[in-house]
Amino acid sequence: MGDDEKRNRALTARRQHLKSVMLQIAATELEKEESRRESEKQNYLAENCPPLHIPGSTAEVQELCKQLHAKIDKAEEEKYDMEMKVQKSTKELEDMNQKLFDLRGKFKRPPLRRVRMSADAMLKALLGSKHKVCMDLRANLKQVKKEDTEKERDLRDVGDWRKNIEEKSGMEGRKKMFESES
Repeated sequence: MGDDEKRNRALTARRQHLKSVMLQIAATELEKEESRRESEKQNYLAENCPPLHIPGSTAEVQELCKQLHAKIDKAEEEKYDMEMKVQKSTKELEDMNQKLFDLRGKFKRPPLRRVRMSADAMLKALLGSKHKVCMDLRANLKQVKKEDTEKERDLRDVGDWRKNIEEKSGMEGRKKMFESES
């Protein structure tokens, strides 16, 4: 038993050590990635956004504004093109995922929402507004007359069950039972 416990402790200590080493490596990789992104950002800004020099005359300012508007338009076009590419690729991904599910034979059900709709509204939605259908379910029901049966009459004649029990309780009730039977 002693050897097994020592081995288990050694294994857990080794696992803990490996986990801590992996976490340290991951942290350094994250820092490198962050510094790389920051340097890419600085390079892009230096390349595409030169420092602004405001000229003194109004004609030069107007020319600068025209240049800035042209750059803004170009950036907006690039943004729109990239958004369209992203939308197209997401649509293709969804289609491929659906094909994959179809090939596997597993169908992913879309989440359904509960819709509260009357029968009239449902028929109107299915058939369109041209067809006028009234779905009053209670209108087609038959009228049923209530007939007095013997059981109901007996129940009404018996009355309140508590009175009967009180009358039959104790020795007096038993005497009455025997007297009524004979």
